Parts: sequence; structure tokens; C-alpha cells
Amino acid sequence: MICTGCGLFLQVSVNLERNPILRQAVLLGNEGTKRTDYFRQAARQAKLPVLFADWKDYDEWKKHLLQGEWMVKIDPPLWDSCSLEELKPLAFQYRQKLWELSDLSGAYPVEYLNDPRVIWELLDKRACKEKLQRAGVPVTEPLEGRAAAKDTKRIECTRQLLERMRQTGICQVFIKPVYGSGAAGVSAFRCQPATGNIVLYTCAMLHPEHGLVNTKRLRRFCDPKEVFPLLDRILKLDCVIERWYAKADVHGASYDLRAVVLDGRVEFMLGRLSKGPITNLHLNNRPIEAAALGISERVLEEIAVLCEKSMNCFLGLRCAGIDLLLEKGSLRPRIIEMNAQGDLMYQDIFNDNRIYRKQAERMRQWLCGS
Repeated sequence: MICTGCGLFLQVSVNLERNPILRQAVLLGNEGTKRTDYFRQAARQAKLPVLFADWKDYDEWKKHLLQGEWMVKIDPPLWDSCSLEELKPLAFQYRQKLWELSDLSGAYPVEYLNDPRVIWELLDKRACKEKLQRAGVPVTEPLEGRAAAKDTKRIECTRQLLERMRQTGICQVFIKPVYGSGAAGVSAFRCQPATGNIVLYTCAMLHPEHGLVNTKRLRRFCDPKEVFPLLDRILKLDCVIERWYAKADVHGASYDLRAVVLDGRVEFMLGRLSKGPITNLHLNNRPIEAAALGISERVLEEIAVLCEKSMNCFLGLRCAGIDLLLEKGSLRPRIIEMNAQGDLMYQDIFNDNRIYRKQAERMRQWLCGS
């Protein structure tokens, strides 16, 4: 049983009249997307009846959570804006909806594949990284708050960034909007102390009409007259700033890893090869099977332990996409970031669709009471 749009409401009301304690799996997402289409395919394979609720109908659909028993998988809403300066207000609108959904689970028999509040915990890159650090998880180290720096205030302009880099002796950093995703606003900045030469890699651009926008295309800037105004605007977004680590390499390119973890176990892992510092695959970087990277069993075991430890830091987190790097030379793994909705992997859905099938099987176990 798969419903779309307002058909969900009619189907639900009919079922509730027959059985006031309905136990039902629900996908809250967006019609016509690969996330929705391939999860539905996986649900059919797992023999999981799943209702579909569209984010566009959120206010109406939410009322039906007050009746019956539900297990809900939450996919992220779609945003039309390319303005990076709208990232934070859009994220906080999403947070309001997530908190509303979380509050329902305290009063009604509603369960989630990932608790809505933990989805928000991972969306907040600064808070997520701080929680991992407190638990002793090795992460890409934030520049803010390093012991070598006397000033621990947040960096909001290029002048402050250069001064902090000088204090800490770090000459290359990553800059990420706290609430961004998909490399929106992510930048890599290097300043050579001896020469003063600078370079900035970013998908951000200053548009004469629309301000700071995400172009989804990586650009390289070296001219201070271009770099400093652009970097000033990026830093005003509220960003986390982290040390830029040299990554392990293979076939003449550096790589990092995306691991998708379900119930503490790595179900899928993919390498992302890049000639540049930013590895997101939609920026024309190359995916590579983890098995082709020649990673030793020892390092693979370290990655598995690290992923499990990271997941255990967040109550209510069943599934997450975890980005990791292996330091060049030592191959020591570090968490770059975590995403509670980072389960869409084209290299998986176009092959075994393993991730969504495992999620559907997990939800079916709940539906069957096991």
C-alpha cells in the first residue's frame, strides 16, 4: 500500500475507522525524488506496507500522527533557494518541524527510524563535533578554541581568521556553514606564511543581484581582491573552521570515505577521489569502491569501531552517513562530519539498494512487533 499526496489522508482515515490502533510505517519525504522512489522499491522488496507523506502537506499530515501507532522515516525537505544567506533561517524552520514531531513521540505511540531531535543534533555541525570530542572520538580538529590561541571567540571575518591561523601555526583550513549540506558554502583556504600567497576553493560566489550564492561548481581564487570580500561574506554565515588535513591518496588523487551505518554496523562504504580539497561527488569527483582502496583489515576495523562509537554518542540515532578521512601516512581515521539523513548513495541504489532495503527490513521488524 503506497499512497501519495492527499490520498494518504483518505487511506489513513478509512483504516483508523476499522482499527483504531493501526501500526503503520510512514515515509515523510518529497514526491518524485530518488530518495522516495528507491525507498519505495526497497519497501516492496521487504514486503513492508508504507504510507507516503509529502513535506508539502506537513501541517495536514501531522494531525494523523495523533491516532494509531507509527514508525516514521524522515527524509530532508527540498529547498529552492540558492542563497547561502538563507541557509540558517531555512534550517531553523526545519528545526521547528523536527521538534514538533519529536514532541509527538512523547505523548503518542509514534516512533522514528531516526529521532527528529537527533537529526537536528547532527545538522548542527558545531554541536555535533563538540559532542564527539567530549566522548574522545578523533575528529577533524576545530580551529576555534585551540589551546594555542589566546582568543577563543568565533571567527567572523578574514582578518580574524588570518590572525587565528598565525596564532595556531595552521596554514590551511576548511570553512563550513554550521547548518549547510551538500558542500553549500564549504570552502578550503590556504595561506603560505613565508610568501603570503593565498588560495580559496569554494562553490560560493558573490552575485551582483542575489548576494552570496551556491553555484554547485568548485572555483579557485588567488587574488586577494577577490578572496577577501568573498571570504568575509562566507565567514558571516556562522561557520565552523577546521584544520585541513593531508588525506590518504591512491591513483594520484586524495580520498575520503562515506560510511552508511545502521544499528551500529557499517552497511556500505564508498571512497571519494579528488584532485582538489573538496570531495563531494556532485562536484565531478570520482567514486571508488572501498575494496579498491587497499585499506588493511586493521584500518577497516578501526573505522568500524569509530563509527559505532560515534553512533553511540547520539540517543535515537539508528542510521547515519559518516564522512571520514584517513590521515596521510599514519592512516589514522578521523570523523569529518555526520549526517542523520546521509543515506542516499547512487552507487548503492543503482545496484543492490542495500541501504534502503536494510532500513525497510528494520521498519518491518517493528511493524511485526519484533
